[in-house]
Amino acid sequence: MARDPVAGSTPRGDGSGVPVGEGSDALRVGAVSVAEFGRPGLLSYTLTRRSARLQRLLAERHVALLHAHFGVEGTYAAPLARGLRIPLVTTLHGFDVTLSRARLFRSGRISWVNYAIWRDDLLETGASFVCVSEYVRRCALEWGYPDDRLVVLPIGVDVDLIRPAPVVERPRILHVARLVEVKGTADLLRAFAVVRRAVPDAELVLIGAGPLREQLAALAAELGLGDSVRFLGALPYAETLEWMGRSRLLCLPSVTAATGAREGLGMVLLEAAALGRPVVGTEHGGIPEAVTDGVNGFLVAEHDVGGLAERLLALLRDQDLSARLGRAGREMVVERFDLRRQTAKLEALYRSLL
Repeated sequence: MARDPVAGSTPRGDGSGVPVGEGSDALRVGAVSVAEFGRPGLLSYTLTRRSARLQRLLAERHVALLHAHFGVEGTYAAPLARGLRIPLVTTLHGFDVTLSRARLFRSGRISWVNYAIWRDDLLETGASFVCVSEYVRRCALEWGYPDDRLVVLPIGVDVDLIRPAPVVERPRILHVARLVEVKGTADLLRAFAVVRRAVPDAELVLIGAGPLREQLAALAAELGLGDSVRFLGALPYAETLEWMGRSRLLCLPSVTAATGAREGLGMVLLEAAALGRPVVGTEHGGIPEAVTDGVNGFLVAEHDVGGLAERLLALLRDQDLSARLGRAGREMVVERFDLRRQTAKLEALYRSLL
C-alpha cells in the first residue's frame, strides 16, 4: 500500500459505528475509538456520524483505506472516508440487507435509524461492498446497492489452526449462536425432545448468550429435557472450538425472524466443517452455500421440527456417516474458505482501490 494502515470497524454488528485500527499494521498503529472521547464525544458521533477528533487521529496515522463491517458501520464511516479522501470498503453480513427500512426505524436504535436515513450516502461514497455470500449479494441488490461495486468474498477460516478431530462416540449436539429468534434455537429444543426419546443419552450443548435465554430455558424445562440440555452462555473462542471437537455435530436451524432478519452465512458452520464435524441446518439465507445436503451435512426446511429430529438422529446413530460427512466438510472449507486465500483476495481488492 502507498500508506501503511487500514482502518475498519469491528465486525460486531451492534450498530456502534466505532472505527478501530485493523489490518497487518494494527498492532503497531494501535486502536482508535470514539469511546475514548468520553460520553459526550460518543453521543455526538452516534447522533451526527461525525467526529473531527477521530478524523484528525486517523489522518495523523496516514490511514489509506477504511473498511467497515455491516452497513450500519459503513454509514458512519462514509463521512470519515470523504473527509480523509480515501476509499471505503463495507462488508455486508446479512441483517443490514434483510431488514426493511421500516424495521430499522422501528428498532429505536439511533445507529440503525441513521442507517435507514443515510444509506444513500453510503451508496454514493462506498468504493466497494463485500458480500459474505451470494445470498447476501442478492439481498443487497434488492436493497439498492450498486451491482458493479458488489463483491462476493466470504470470510475465511484458518484451516491450519482448526484441524480435523476424530469422531466422538458420545451423542452430543452442539449449537453455537446468539440466543435470538433468527437462530432457530426453539425449533432445535423441540427436535431434541424427539431425539432424546430415541437416544436417551443424547446431550445438547448451547453456547451463546442473548435476550431469549430465560425463555429458551423455560421451554427446555417444559419439554422435560432436564440436565440433557446445557446452557453454557458465551465462551471464549478456544473453548468453543474445544466443545466442537467434543461433539458429534453442529446444528444451526436458522429461521426468518419476525423482523425479516435472516442469516448471511454463519462462520460457525465453516469452523465446524474445518474440524470435520457435519452440520445440520436449514434451507435459509446463505446456509446452503456452506452445507450441501447429504454431502457435508443435512438441510431441512425452516421450522421442520420432525425433519430436523430425523437428521440429527441419523448422525447420532451412525458414526461412519458422521465421519464421511465431516471429511467432506473439511475438504469443502479447505477448497473454498481457506483464510489465507480469502485474505489474499481481500488484499487484492484493497490494492485495486488505492
